[in-house]
Amino acid sequence: MTGSRLLGTGSALPERIVTNDELAAQIDTSDEWIVERTGIRQRHIAGDGETTATLATDAARKALDDAGLTPADIGLIVVATATPDNTFPATATKVQNALGCNGGIAFDVAAVCSGFLYAIATADSLLKTGMATRALVIGAETFSRILDWEDRTTCVLFGDGAGAVVLEAQGEGTQQASDAPGILASRLHADGAQHDLLYVDGGPSSTQTVGHLRMKGREVFRHAVVNLSDVLHEVIEDAGISAGDIDWIVPHQANKRILDATAKKLGIAPEKVVVTVDRHANTSAASVPLALDVARRDGRIKPGDLVMLEAMGGGFTWGASLLRV
Repeated sequence: MTGSRLLGTGSALPERIVTNDELAAQIDTSDEWIVERTGIRQRHIAGDGETTATLATDAARKALDDAGLTPADIGLIVVATATPDNTFPATATKVQNALGCNGGIAFDVAAVCSGFLYAIATADSLLKTGMATRALVIGAETFSRILDWEDRTTCVLFGDGAGAVVLEAQGEGTQQASDAPGILASRLHADGAQHDLLYVDGGPSSTQTVGHLRMKGREVFRHAVVNLSDVLHEVIEDAGISAGDIDWIVPHQANKRILDATAKKLGIAPEKVVVTVDRHANTSAASVPLALDVARRDGRIKPGDLVMLEAMGGGFTWGASLLRV
């Protein structure tokens, strides 16, 4: 196989919406403070009966519908999440069972906010080897369940949700050129030395607790702008294109200021950047596929467009993928 192409997208959000004003009634913050520093206006918060697996399953069903496929057509499921339903088994196996396509490959990827980039590169590689013909790649999170709701510097930033894509392997007869549909190039990185800048202070082996998210926001911002611009340049070079050839950037929706700074560093017009952080906040591994689905369904991203996906998360991990839709 020469690569994989995008067949469909889907997303799912919890019913409950929490506005900045609602948060301001509970902690020392304000709508103006949050919007000015992050661009976030609201977030969705999972309720009773809503879990990472249920959101992932809903997004997967919508992606399958968009692709005109059934669960029986899927031989590989990769779920990117930092908030699995259980320590084990993998959330992907719960999604597989809910869809009714047991017997194929199903596993989770843990790379936090970069998880979807790691998952899509992994699925693309497996499809190239012939391990499966079609894959569901899902980013799904319930970050509200690892937040310290008394820490105004972090609890205002995150929300819950899921996004999914369907990929299909392309045969040897398909020319994988920059003008052909498919994933053209991907790059992934990690730097474990930055662990203490963004992490959760719990875990089965260390504290036997779930723990809460901890972040040094200013340092994360600085690393994000540099790392993301660097990896985007790498993918652009690998694909043999220029930044001006890119129709859309679909970035991790962490902070509007990071999105603006990264686009400026690349010389890409802000109107080419898909922004959903105002509606969904930071949904970690779900944010890239969520934004991709929104932009495809509202007509911004059209067949033939050249789209760059990028993200950075705790670890640090970061990566980017370029695809022709």
